[in-house]
Amino acid sequence: MKIFPAIDIKDKKCVRLIKGDFNNKTEYEMPPVDQAGKYKDHGFKNLHIVDLDGALTGETVNLDIIKEIVNKFDLKIEVGGGIRTIDSIKKYADAGVEKVILGSAAIKDKNFLKEACEKFPNKIALGLDAKDGYLSVSGWKKNSNQLTLDYLKEVNNFGASRLIYTDINRDGMKQSPNFEETTKVADISNCPVIISGGVSSIEDIKKAKGLKNIEGIIVGKAIYDGDIKLDELVREINA
Repeated sequence: MKIFPAIDIKDKKCVRLIKGDFNNKTEYEMPPVDQAGKYKDHGFKNLHIVDLDGALTGETVNLDIIKEIVNKFDLKIEVGGGIRTIDSIKKYADAGVEKVILGSAAIKDKNFLKEACEKFPNKIALGLDAKDGYLSVSGWKKNSNQLTLDYLKEVNNFGASRLIYTDINRDGMKQSPNFEETTKVADISNCPVIISGGVSSIEDIKKAKGLKNIEGIIVGKAIYDGDIKLDELVREINA
């Protein structure tokens, strides 16, 4: 079971949003590189990074910070946030990122997802962000009118190497992940699934361990707010 502590970068700071709302954010004092170092020092091996500036602009705004994290620490890093072109994927792949997460661009254009998976084998993670069963796009501002499971069935054979499923209603709320919907996704996904959104306690991690086709879980706000201690989390990795 992989545990991915999360770093969301906005204006070169670590931030957390509530349900993806840029107007409802908490900024944290520690710079992203130092936060990554803290995770590394505690013994974490994986890291989930979202470039929130990239999600808004469609550019690799924080590439330099992400490169510094990759070069400084021996961590397996997945990066998402506004990655809409093959060129952007290449920049992250060249920087040494383990997985590049495609979200809105892949949902709006399935052919883009297919091309990305073909050009970057084993590098592409598909990020499915859902609200009430429907996929959301454009930094969670728009509902796509596509049912999550219908979309997944259409792209299941494209070759994504990981799927990250986020329930937007739970994100940043610390009310536990939507295990029910995540299980439905994991049951039909051809690649392993990462749980995201709402992790609030070690109990959530333990529950995730018992599910089929689940590769790992992302933990964000519960770490920053001190609800889950890093030492406890590391013990769960090694348990």
